[in-house]
Amino acid sequence: MSVPGSWYLILAAVLFGVGAFGLLVRRNILIMFMCLELMLNAVNLTLVTYSRMLNDIAGQVSVFFVLVVAAAEVVVGLGLIVAIFRGKRQVTADDLHVLRG
Repeated sequence: MSVPGSWYLILAAVLFGVGAFGLLVRRNILIMFMCLELMLNAVNLTLVTYSRMLNDIAGQVSVFFVLVVAAAEVVVGLGLIVAIFRGKRQVTADDLHVLRG
């Protein structure tokens, strides 16, 4: 018994929607960061689903590159968040003007 590919696509759409909603509504930069990662994982799920449905490995190769870019984004983003957090004890999206110098 196999799960149809359309269910995975629906799940990916829901995850992407939750991530987009959280990114637009929340003000805490860490929560926004996690929502962005949720959106990237939803895209990865979509790529893997289409790769399996089409019997093509190109989608899985694309997922590898998306994961590498996401890891680099986490390193840079968390470095910026820690730099802001050291000056203040609260990190919100409005505090990004501190990085101007």
